[in-house]
Amino acid sequence: MPSLSTSPKADDNPERGPAPARKITPFLWFDDQAEEAVNFYASIFPNSRILGVTRYGDTGPGPKGTVMTANFELAGQEFVALNGGPHFKFTEAISFVVNCETQEEIDRYWQQLTADGGAESQCGWLKDKFGLSWQIVPTILPKLLQGNPEGSKRVMQAILQMKKIEIDKLVEASEQK
Repeated sequence: MPSLSTSPKADDNPERGPAPARKITPFLWFDDQAEEAVNFYASIFPNSRILGVTRYGDTGPGPKGTVMTANFELAGQEFVALNGGPHFKFTEAISFVVNCETQEEIDRYWQQLTADGGAESQCGWLKDKFGLSWQIVPTILPKLLQGNPEGSKRVMQAILQMKKIEIDKLVEASEQK
């Protein structure tokens, strides 16, 4: 199928540089904690790295030498972090889902992301110490919710009682007679 895009390709003009790895890159606005946040996130997720850092110069608006933006990857997904000042805050309207195969994975991400001032919420949601919302979700969840209607109802009722999701309790709820 031919591309429906009408935008030129990066390699059509060498002055434009390489094409972004992905069409959509989450851009995270921090007050002044972008560098700390990037290092924190990269320490938690495998296949993560800092790709580059841009610092403010003489013209600001941030203090000269401080991080303006940091490009980084978490589990292979590219992100950009900005130190943009106190104008905007994160809300639960945007969150990142971490799909987990095992309870050990859920427990590890939950513990790491709520450490040092993060906060637990309901149904597998949490906020990290920077206020960014995450959903720590078992990969088996769609299967449990798409099973028989009564089992799905019990699974949903169980989730609504949880902060951190517990796979064994969901499976038990699904299989109850």
